[in-house]
Amino acid sequence: MTAHMIFPAADIVGESLVWDDARACLVWVDIIGRRIHRLNPATGEHQTWSTPGRVTSIGLRKDGGAIVGLERHIALWDWGDAFHIVCEVEPDLPANRLNEGVVGPDGAFWIGTMRNNIGDDDGPVPIEGAHGTLYRLTPDLTLSRVTEDLFGITNTLVWPTPGRLVTADSLANALFSYEIRDGHLSGKRLFQTGFERGVPDGSCLDAEGFLWTARVAGGACLTRTAPSGEIVQVENLPCSWPTSCAFGGPDFATLFVTSARFTMTAEYLQAHPHEGGIFAVQPGIRGRLAARFG
Repeated sequence: MTAHMIFPAADIVGESLVWDDARACLVWVDIIGRRIHRLNPATGEHQTWSTPGRVTSIGLRKDGGAIVGLERHIALWDWGDAFHIVCEVEPDLPANRLNEGVVGPDGAFWIGTMRNNIGDDDGPVPIEGAHGTLYRLTPDLTLSRVTEDLFGITNTLVWPTPGRLVTADSLANALFSYEIRDGHLSGKRLFQTGFERGVPDGSCLDAEGFLWTARVAGGACLTRTAPSGEIVQVENLPCSWPTSCAFGGPDFATLFVTSARFTMTAEYLQAHPHEGGIFAVQPGIRGRLAARFG
């Protein structure tokens, strides 16, 4: 069950991995690279598209297109040049940006914000405190804030059941569970904390309802977490900054992983060129179909 690199993407910050079952392809973004990728793992066919500024997340639509989180806007996109802006998120908070965005089982696009940690030179900017929160864009393109809670770095958006959301605050090294009622969150409780390898980034669910989480910032692994919040498995990876994961392949038996090379020196990358690549592992359990917007 050893993970191996399947594509040398060399992403600065690869993120938001999703399996497009209709095209048998992986789709993901490179935030600082300002590009969207599509890869057929079976054939090796690879495409990229440039984005207008940093791109933070992507989801699939029922009509075959995509929904995209840019730095401050949400857009509809149809695998071409044009990004059709739907809305600006937090126009009154210019120091914030978008981060994680995932289509939920309700067909809405759930997306988080955070204080911008990327400088004008694309270098890291330290952030302190909780300045971001969570939003939901419904198929009729209505955007609403779903909680009054604040987060340092919003990550992980998964639904163990349609009425429950698990999300992460990477800055706090913690995952939280919420109940969903009429599209809003309540009943916040701590789901998992205390794991010392890196911090939680993106996650996905397997067919048994267990949570797989990429441990970024030196974690170099995925964790598999039971519905109770207990980590039951740790899968080591040949990259130090795994960022998101998604099950895919014809039988959803392969777990794919994006990674980042953000903050790494040229000398380190020369010795570790696989950082920022796409990896695959066979965990012995199948995953779930990605939800689509609409």
